[in-house]
Amino acid sequence: MNFAPNSPEARDIAYHLHGQTDLKAHESKGPMIIGKGSGVRVYDEAGNEYIEGLAGLWSVSLGFNEPRLVEAAKRQLETLPYYHSFAHKAAMPTIDLAEKLIGLAPVPMSKVVFQNSGSEAVDTAMKFVWYYHNAIGKPDKKKIIARVSAYHGTGIASASLTGLTRMHEAFDLPITDRVRRTDCPHFYKFGEEGETEEQFATRCAENLEKLIEEEGPETVGAFIAEPVMGAGGVIVPPATYFEKIQAVLKKHDILFIADEVICGFGRTGNMWGCQTFDLEPDMITCAKALSSSYLPISAVFINDKIYQAAKEKSGEIGVFGHGYTYSGHPVPAAVALETLKIYEERDIVGHVKSVAPVLQDGLRRFAGHPLVGEVRGVGLIGGVELMADRDKATPFAPAAKVGPTVQGMAEQNGLIIRAMGDAIGFCPPLVISADDIEELLSRFAKTLDDALEWANGEGLVA
Repeated sequence: MNFAPNSPEARDIAYHLHGQTDLKAHESKGPMIIGKGSGVRVYDEAGNEYIEGLAGLWSVSLGFNEPRLVEAAKRQLETLPYYHSFAHKAAMPTIDLAEKLIGLAPVPMSKVVFQNSGSEAVDTAMKFVWYYHNAIGKPDKKKIIARVSAYHGTGIASASLTGLTRMHEAFDLPITDRVRRTDCPHFYKFGEEGETEEQFATRCAENLEKLIEEEGPETVGAFIAEPVMGAGGVIVPPATYFEKIQAVLKKHDILFIADEVICGFGRTGNMWGCQTFDLEPDMITCAKALSSSYLPISAVFINDKIYQAAKEKSGEIGVFGHGYTYSGHPVPAAVALETLKIYEERDIVGHVKSVAPVLQDGLRRFAGHPLVGEVRGVGLIGGVELMADRDKATPFAPAAKVGPTVQGMAEQNGLIIRAMGDAIGFCPPLVISADDIEELLSRFAKTLDDALEWANGEGLVA
């Protein structure tokens, strides 16, 4: 079926798409229907071309027409199109992928558990936290601390860990009383006058420890964090932050879950965000770039102490009662294996390191623009914070919808980006060239100038 972009049929179908969409606005405007993709560009059904500045949803690492991934899926579909991982059964691509991932882990890990999305991976990690503490005789150690503005998924459990109110409102979330919140580590917004980044990081760690002590360390099971916060606004941790946070966790025997769903597989200039920021987690979640998002697949790494406890407990119970129909599906596993081969053969991490300065330096050129308060980023992920008064760090009123307006203007200029409130996110495919980054920056420069003219006309800037 091929519907016109703004037809009622197309609008009805688009309601079923995951997009964190304002449905009222969506109904009046209709969706942008993407018809094809090539490299770092996508094309709508009218033939308009866009640089995909967010790699789909932070995820299409190898671009939109990698033939080796298509062929890998085809080969596996012709050989074994499906099998499960229940009752001591598995398919070879699943086994090979698990072994490959263990070999790539940034810290020693024992096993990999497969799911189908980042949200499911986080849900699984939560279940392991609770299972582990039951297994070692600490049944009260179940609370999980997440951060304000964190994004960990949209499942009932993973959305409960997510620290964005827009993901909770009218959904009756969070659903569990086992979730606690600690500081968002955004120095630009929450640093106090005269405070250095290191002092701010110390304060964040002290507040975390205070929270743990107030709750009772015997009740706190885990802490979860993204190396770089993605949908919360591309927030890069301040200097010494994770060093101090991890010291608190170790002191109180609290598991650390690193959510690498966005950062994993080269995004920050290393294979893992854990390597970029010296993290030593007990569990790691990953998805998105694991298969370049050509097919759904995610994974949770668990270390040996968690595995051994789970093995012993499942022996007592007689079963480890967890899994999904599509866990370790052989076709996505085959595509993920080929994706990892391409990363190695083409030295994608090396490529990211070589072109990241073009993006990071280019984005920082916008720091003097009248609409821009802060520019931040690392590797091939970046954020631009829009402000009504850049000198006084005065934000726009949410009702002005400046961020979404800038996103719409960018699309008119042939650039797809992501507005998270008034924070604009950039996360292009890892294969992007320096020339295409310059074109992306040029289109965003025109967008900011268009937005400034609009904002001045609306009386939104000082």
